[in-house]
Amino acid sequence: MIQGSSTFIHVGQLHIDYSPSAISTVLGSCVAVCLYDTRLGMGGMNHYLLPFWNGNGLQSPKFGNISIPKLIEMMISKGSHPSRMEAKVFGGASLNVGPLSNTMMIGEKNIMVAKEILHEYKIPIAAQDVGGRNGRKIQFDLERGKILLKYVARSEVEGE
Repeated sequence: MIQGSSTFIHVGQLHIDYSPSAISTVLGSCVAVCLYDTRLGMGGMNHYLLPFWNGNGLQSPKFGNISIPKLIEMMISKGSHPSRMEAKVFGGASLNVGPLSNTMMIGEKNIMVAKEILHEYKIPIAAQDVGGRNGRKIQFDLERGKILLKYVARSEVEGE
């Protein structure tokens, strides 16, 4: 049981908190990158819908290539450093699989952008549960730096 407060994030949101709090979300084809700094007992999570911002409109954290660097920058602004961060990556499921379905590529591209950006920042991926055909509920326990994961039915995945 988590002792501190728990914050639920939706698509396009990012959140940073400190132990003993928790951050949670529900994912389908979306991806959440969880960053943790053990020295500070601080962690952050994002939840993005699409891999790349196309340059139209505002730069939104609904896009992985906006959301992941922003999450890293938020951690740095609170005193962390990429050399002390570890990442855990979740989501990227293929929920709408059919003969003409393009949507299964979205999950795969969301996973790919997370891995590429984390590699650029030299942040190791300590754990991942990505792809497949199941949605996921995750809760990031900042006291232990661990993720509690539960697979969920398609009907439980919000907005995907």
